[in-house]
Amino acid sequence: MSGVMGNNQDADIDLGRLASAVWQRRGRVLGIAVFAAGVSFAATTLMTPSFRGEARLLIESRTPSFSGAQPQAGNDPVLDALNIASQAEVLQSSDLIKQVARDLRLYEVAEFDPDSQSLFPNPLVLLGVKQNPRDLAPEERVVREFREKLRVFPVENSRVIAIEFSSHDPKLAAAIPNEMAEVYLTLQSGAKLDTQSNAAKWLEPEIATLTERVREAERKVADYRSDAGLFQTTETSSFASQQLNDISTELARVRGERANAEARAENVRTAVEAGRESDTLADVVGSQVIQRLKETEANVQAQISDQATVLLESHPRLRGLRAQLQGIQRQIGSETRKILSSLDNEAEVSRIRERQLVQQLNTLKADSARVGEDEVGLRALEREATAQRQLLETYLARYREAASRQDPGSAPADARIVSSAIEPREPYFPKVLPIVIVVTLASLILSAIAIMMSELFSGRALRFPDEGEERPIEAQTVARQIQADAVAEFDRLNADVEDVREEPELLQPAPVVAAVQASTRTMASVPTPAPASPPTPALATDEPFSIETVATYLLRYDVSVAIAISPEGDRGSTATVLLAREVADRGQSAIVIDMTGSACPTRLMVDGPLPGITDLLCGDAAFGEAIHQDRVSEAHIVPHGNADAVAAMRGVERLTMIVDALSDAYDLVLLECGPADVEGVARLTRSRDAEIIFSVSDPDGEALADLVKSFKLEGYNNLLVMAADVAALNSDRSRAA
Repeated sequence: MSGVMGNNQDADIDLGRLASAVWQRRGRVLGIAVFAAGVSFAATTLMTPSFRGEARLLIESRTPSFSGAQPQAGNDPVLDALNIASQAEVLQSSDLIKQVARDLRLYEVAEFDPDSQSLFPNPLVLLGVKQNPRDLAPEERVVREFREKLRVFPVENSRVIAIEFSSHDPKLAAAIPNEMAEVYLTLQSGAKLDTQSNAAKWLEPEIATLTERVREAERKVADYRSDAGLFQTTETSSFASQQLNDISTELARVRGERANAEARAENVRTAVEAGRESDTLADVVGSQVIQRLKETEANVQAQISDQATVLLESHPRLRGLRAQLQGIQRQIGSETRKILSSLDNEAEVSRIRERQLVQQLNTLKADSARVGEDEVGLRALEREATAQRQLLETYLARYREAASRQDPGSAPADARIVSSAIEPREPYFPKVLPIVIVVTLASLILSAIAIMMSELFSGRALRFPDEGEERPIEAQTVARQIQADAVAEFDRLNADVEDVREEPELLQPAPVVAAVQASTRTMASVPTPAPASPPTPALATDEPFSIETVATYLLRYDVSVAIAISPEGDRGSTATVLLAREVADRGQSAIVIDMTGSACPTRLMVDGPLPGITDLLCGDAAFGEAIHQDRVSEAHIVPHGNADAVAAMRGVERLTMIVDALSDAYDLVLLECGPADVEGVARLTRSRDAEIIFSVSDPDGEALADLVKSFKLEGYNNLLVMAADVAALNSDRSRAA
């Protein structure tokens, strides 16, 4: 594959060859598997079987509650995860293991002291690499062997601890976990008894000392209260504060009575001054004297009314009754004034009483301030006495509780056995059938892997890109025909050499010949001898390639990157756009990079100023922002861009990375460079094997010959001429419009 970066391909792994190699050696693989199965069966049969027993403990708070309150299990520190893990470590402690070993007399069992039963010394001990086990005490050797057979772990998401023990003796496999559980419960109960006993001994002198402190603190409180005169009426109130409250309450009541009396007197006075009837005044109407006078007045008025019907106005009887009525009315007015005076006197008494209460209140406030200062010291003494009393009561309660729990039956361990170990009937190791099956399968797999690795390292299972698979006879015939056509094409091109002898530098192998040779290599299974090298023909200027032919050539030989040069400017750039559209119309992905100064491909394929290659080289745009689709085809373009071209050329070293990235995503990447010279193209390529396309409308022009000559002298050999058909260009412009 020709391109800017050259052509690199990796070898493929022939999976069929690998499978065939394994199948050809199937007898050897099966023999190894049968041998491994026999060895594993014999080994597992000769092994001493091991049995496993398991006991389980449930960690729970078993402290009896004598107060009748239910214990709060959620807040009990005995039941947290750290304590469960700690109890599992306690079960593996050396003291507990030694106690179990003494109880079950494990020192006499050969399984727990194999070093003492060995007839031959350990070679590692003789070499000094390992310490001699017999230098350790027998008890330490038993503990070490015991730990290797013991497994203690908390059961996940529970408060249960499992005790597993493996032994060659099934009775010991069951007896040891049960004995460990019993010893653990005994140790836990004894530890709680020791704790209660130690607590009781410590509390006795402390309680005696606190009793004396409480007595002294309460005596200081009583003496201070007596000296300061701070007498208590209730538990929360003193005598001074009680007096102050009483005077304040009485003052509020007197002020209310005074305001009421003043209002009543003012009401009566206003009515009298205004000459209103006294019947409208509640204080006047409520007087018994006024009520009797009103009754008398009503009787007299009734008599006057009766007599006025039969007597004349000047009759003495009527005059006497009217004089009596006036006297009664004067008495009513006099009585009303008395009531007003009584109300004024009542208001005055209330005011006097108010002044007296205010004086008493001020005096009590001064006394209360003094008492408050004294109560500060009193409260400090009371707090001290209360604190000492509470501490004494706490110690007394704990002492009584500790004393009541010194009996062995009152301190159960915070755990109980929920599952005892039973004597196992079958060994847990070795499992003969599973081990034989696993070893057999492993030997089969490893043997197959070894055979496949051998094939890979020898290269027999690798398929390289130049190697072809076996082809049928028809394909070989076609290959020979293509080779014959190639020879004929060489002969025809040799005949054209005479026409261009004045320019021998322009001569190079025709692309058609290279294409035919490549087809011959890919289709023929057996390499055929190459024909004799003919004289170098001229570049295909007599019969230049059309756009369709160039597209076929690029796709057929998987050219991923090509550099298009347009000596005639925009006309040639337009042909490059047509080439990209032709490739896209054939179902392949193609993209044009506009490296021209006139931005002709950009104008033909997209609308408006868009970010492009100059923006990428300057770092002003992201990679995805600079790729746009052609408006009339499925081809894509990286436009000329909006950044300064001079500044973009300073970052031209980024172009190689851009082209490599695009060649991974597109089938064909076309760099349209416009009327570029060989020096400009050399700055863009790192390989002289780059595919160069000259897009011209006049292949016979001298300018093209000079340009090709300059490229030839610089070492560029993959040169191709593409004719820019004027009619096709005009048709494409119409379609774009």
